[in-house]
Amino acid sequence: MDLSVEFAGIRIRNPTILASGILGISYEVMKRVYDAGAGAVVSKSISVEPREGYKGPIIVKVDSGYVNAVGLANPGVDHFVQELSKYGYDKESTDTMQDKSIHDNYRIPIVVNLVGSSVDEFVSMVKRLDHLSIIGYELNLSCPHVERVGLEVGDDPELVSRIIKGIRAVTSKPIIAKLGLGAVDMLEVAKTAIDSGASAVTAINTIRAMVIDAETCMPVLSNKIGGLSGRAIKPIALRCVYELHRAGVPVIGCGGIYDWRDAVEFMLAGAHAVQIGSAIGDRWLDVFKEVNDGIKEYLARKSLKSVKEVVGIAHRY
Repeated sequence: MDLSVEFAGIRIRNPTILASGILGISYEVMKRVYDAGAGAVVSKSISVEPREGYKGPIIVKVDSGYVNAVGLANPGVDHFVQELSKYGYDKESTDTMQDKSIHDNYRIPIVVNLVGSSVDEFVSMVKRLDHLSIIGYELNLSCPHVERVGLEVGDDPELVSRIIKGIRAVTSKPIIAKLGLGAVDMLEVAKTAIDSGASAVTAINTIRAMVIDAETCMPVLSNKIGGLSGRAIKPIALRCVYELHRAGVPVIGCGGIYDWRDAVEFMLAGAHAVQIGSAIGDRWLDVFKEVNDGIKEYLARKSLKSVKEVVGIAHRY
């Protein structure tokens, strides 16, 4: 049974990907995710300079998922380059490392998620990263709880176009635009991204939300507003993937994927692969193997030979 998928210049062993924002700064942790069964991993959002993020509380569990406002905490692009270089992701470090067996680790497919507020910021990060053996970039154009980045950038199609054109001018690696629900129609932004040189889009990011404590009468998160993820957003994400595929946009599905059935439904809607995040909070890394085993059983039951045959079937009806 062939679980491998190939789309937008990316080929991975199975369609399950670690979503950005979950466990994606330390290489050793990303390696554990891959060894647990993920087809690829996406890093946490990396910025030009280090970001401390918000003070706690930064995440709260709700009935159907989580609401978080971490504040894009990360060590910055220079630190992340150093982290990957330690494990053979650039030729120079591979040639000089004492333990040559570590060289094999760089084969782990890593997509680096980038966040910034200007063309120059995105381009400068890609220039710092592009010599590494990463498989592509995912642009955070949709974080719903940090000012001047994320969704504020994604709500400006003209800026999105300039960012992607700027990045495309300095790299041949795949560029994936991660989109969310903002003031501008997602389909318009997606088409702009593809026309400007993006290879695919990820849909969707978390949705603006908040939680208030009835006893204290206060917002629970320190930032007050956060992003809702998990099962609650799955039907919305599924609709977005369906509409993007119908418009001819290569898409990775993200939002409320907890089991094989969720993953298959996203692929039926048109997703070439799926990203898993919130489910890790409930089921830890076992979720990747469980989802892939379920997909295998589904393919066998439907007399299908590959994941590719599933993609977009729902559009026949």
